[in-house]
This record gives sequence, structure tokens and C-alpha cells, in this order.
Amino acid sequence: MVPAFILGQANPDFSILTDKAFQKLYQNPEECISYSQSLLMSDKNIEHKVILRNIISQAYALQGNYIQSVSISNQKEDNDKKEGLSSFIQLFDDYNLADQYQNLGLYGQSKKIITDILKDPELLKSRNTKERMVFAKLFQLQAINSGITRNYDIALLNLDKSDGCLTGTNDENRIIKWENIIFRSSFLLRQNKLEESKILLDGVIEEIEKHGNNAFVSAFAYESLSRYFFLKEDYTSAVKNLDKGFSEIEKLPYNDLKIIFYDLYSRNYLALNNDEKYYYYNNLYTDLKAKLDSNKKEGIQYVVKLLETYHKKSIEFERQNKLRQFKITVVMSLILIAAAVAYFFNESGRSKDLKKQIDFFEKLKKKKESVLAHANMPKEKIEKEIKTPDRDPSKISKEKEEEILLKLEEWELSDNYLNKNMSLAILSAQTGINTKYLSEVINNNKGKNFNGYINELRINHIAHLLKTDAAYLNYKVSYLAEYSGFSSHGAFTNVFKSITGMSPHTYIQEIIKNKKS
Repeated sequence: MVPAFILGQANPDFSILTDKAFQKLYQNPEECISYSQSLLMSDKNIEHKVILRNIISQAYALQGNYIQSVSISNQKEDNDKKEGLSSFIQLFDDYNLADQYQNLGLYGQSKKIITDILKDPELLKSRNTKERMVFAKLFQLQAINSGITRNYDIALLNLDKSDGCLTGTNDENRIIKWENIIFRSSFLLRQNKLEESKILLDGVIEEIEKHGNNAFVSAFAYESLSRYFFLKEDYTSAVKNLDKGFSEIEKLPYNDLKIIFYDLYSRNYLALNNDEKYYYYNNLYTDLKAKLDSNKKEGIQYVVKLLETYHKKSIEFERQNKLRQFKITVVMSLILIAAAVAYFFNESGRSKDLKKQIDFFEKLKKKKESVLAHANMPKEKIEKEIKTPDRDPSKISKEKEEEILLKLEEWELSDNYLNKNMSLAILSAQTGINTKYLSEVINNNKGKNFNGYINELRINHIAHLLKTDAAYLNYKVSYLAEYSGFSSHGAFTNVFKSITGMSPHTYIQEIIKNKKS
């Protein structure tokens, strides 16, 4: 989740007030909400109200209160007439919707909205300072969406474009630039460019500390630096940097960031064989994750209802607003999955034999070769390579099936299947494909039902990590189970053995034996 930022206004009084609200967003979200709400109550300007609601919405999102975030962001006054709003506010509203989807983990929907906005070359030529700031935020959001699908080169390119839109010297411009540097370093880490990443982090931390009183972004930077030391297997230094970052937000309600710290603490203490602290932080992580996941799912349901209501009230204005026509499709797609959001997956065990071990390792090898082969392949060529088996012509068309398979292939790169609450409905929300089509395509092309499909992705993922990252060989099976998204140690072991033909313990021992030989 990335906080949205305040856009500069022509009115100096409003600019000063919102600049103060913007600073509070990074200092204490509760103070930001209180201060911004007082401004919202006294300001009668519609455009000002839209911007103030966005500040408050972001403060709630930073707290992990996604329901309130969606609610305040979508509040409308009786005189909020679409035909009376400036093109800037229409652009800002679209950006806000893309940001809301990203906060809720609906990265595919967020990416689609931003792509539709930024494909207008005339719009991008604007030299309007306010609109340029929106573009900077849109490119940053799109960089995050690309990072989720591991398309790091595109992510870095979007960060370059975001930086290119930042021309001011105020706090807003400065902090967006800091965040872009931190995101850039994160993408470099994932490309194994560790030292290049560390140089960026050391520099930005020095800049942040020089200006002071930016608790959130300071913690964000130290959290990223801890990942560098984790990858270097210097777990003591990783913990020290986590301590520095967490001290900035420990007494502040930045729950959306705290959960990341709890997860990193538990991983490092597990690697250090400190069971007491591992269990302490793992329990904090598990409890907070359950709370935030529940709130996020309710937020998804809530945004569907809000957008449906909004669509019914404003349909007569949609004909006059080409920039926003894509929202109709988004709304209708989400309505189809609203009733199914509450379903959860159940793991099932299968028979196992020696042949599965051979087949499993062969599949891993082919998967790795496929990923490498597709890494730089044009999208059109990938689409041509997708083959579908013979099927009943009365069902889904070949073209639609190939489109869904391509979306599934992109989604598999996001690691969203590790979410313990993953369901067919959530997959539908994340890909924009209705549940009926998803179920049919998975059954026809993956050779298994939805649960089997998700479980195989999870096992393949953890098996790959065990082979490529030595740190995971030291983890307890219970942690591997939880990390992979399984509800219990037993369920993980059963599924692992059914897919690989061996237990997790045996698999780990085989890897260790091969490394020694």
C-alpha cells in the first residue's frame, strides 16, 4: 500500500492547510484524520473536499482500516455534480479509484485503470502542475503493480517516468522521490543487484534523517535495508535495522506497515534459531494479518456496493465522460463476484508414489525453463503459444479461454496464491474474470479443480525456495506451512507429499545431501 499525496492548489491558503495535512499523514495517521476532517467540515469547495477525503482515506488505509478508507473516499455531497467538476478532479477521481483497488490487493484492476488513463498521449502532454503530480502518483502505482508480477524492468521504467513528473521542491515532491528511491532499491534487490540497492538505501536514509519527523517513510526505508542484510544472510544486522525502523512507528497506528515488520522479525529470528522471539513475532504477525485480511475482504465487498450505487445514480453522465467509461465494465465485473467473496479453499490429500518425485522435479525444471523463455517474449507471441484442449463448443470460446489462460499466467507471478484466505472469488476479483469461467478454464486446462491448482502453485513455490535459498532449509516445517498459505502443518505435509512424492522433511534432507556431495 502506498499513501496518496496532496496535490498543489492555486489557492495559497488551501495549499498551506493541505500541506500540513500531508505532513501529518507521515507523522501520525490519527492526527491527520482529525485535522483533515476539521478542514473538510469547514471547506465548501467541491474540489477541495475531494482532495481532503483522499488524505483521510489514505490515513485510514495506513491504519489497515480499509472499510473506512473506501467509505470516506467515496462519499459525495448532494451538489457533487459530475458535469460541474474540472477535468483535473475527474483525473484525480480515477487515480483515487486505482489507488483504492491497489490498497485492497486488486492489482489487476488497478493496473487496468491506470493503463486506460495513461494511454491518452494528449493528456500526458499536460504541463499543468496539479495534473503532473497526479501522473507522478499514477506511474508510481503502476511501478508497484509491475513489481507484483515481477516485471521489474517495466517497474523501474515507471519509476523513471514518475520522477520525471516531479518538478516542485515542497514536501510532497520530496517524499514521493524518497519513496521512488526505496521502491527502486526493492526491485533491484529482487533482481539480486544487492550492492546497487544498498547504495540507494544508504543515500535516501541519510536524506530522510536530515529532514526529520517522517516516521512512516523512515520506517519504510529501514525495513527495505533489513531485507538487504537478510539476503546477505547477516540476520543480526537485519534485526538491527528492523529495530531502527520499528522504533519510528512502534507507538503509531501504522498497522499496514507493522505487519511487514512482524513478518520480517519472525523470519530473521527463525534463521537465528531464537525460538522465543520467533514465536512472539509470528503470533503478532498472525493476529494482525487475520484482522487486516478480514477488514480487506469487507472492504472489497463494500467498494462493490458503493460503485454499484454510484453507477446507478450517475449513468446519465457517463455518456459525456469518455475517460471514465471503463468504470462501467469494472463495476459490472465486480458485481458478478460479490456474492462469492466469502468462500475459502479446502486442502485435499492424494495418493503418492515414487514416480511423483521424478515427475515433480521434471515439472520444476520445465517451469524454470518456461519462465526464462517467456521473460522477454512479446505478449502476442505468448498468446499464440497458449494451447487449449478439445472441448464442448457450446461452452467458453477458444479466444476467451486463451485470454483467461494468459491472465492466469500473469497472476501466477504475483505470489497471491500464498494468501491463506485465497478463494475462487478472490482470484476472480484479482483477475477480473468471473468465477464460472475461471472454474471451467482451470478444470479444463490445469487438470485439477481450484483447490488443487492453488495447492500445486504453493508447493512448487516453497519447493523452489528450498532449492534456491539456503535460509529456508533452516526453517521449521510449521513455518513453511504457514508461509505457503496452508491452514495447518498436517495439511501442508499431506499436500506436499501428494505432489512431490515425499514429505517436506525428506525433501529438505535430499537437498542438504545433494549440496554436500
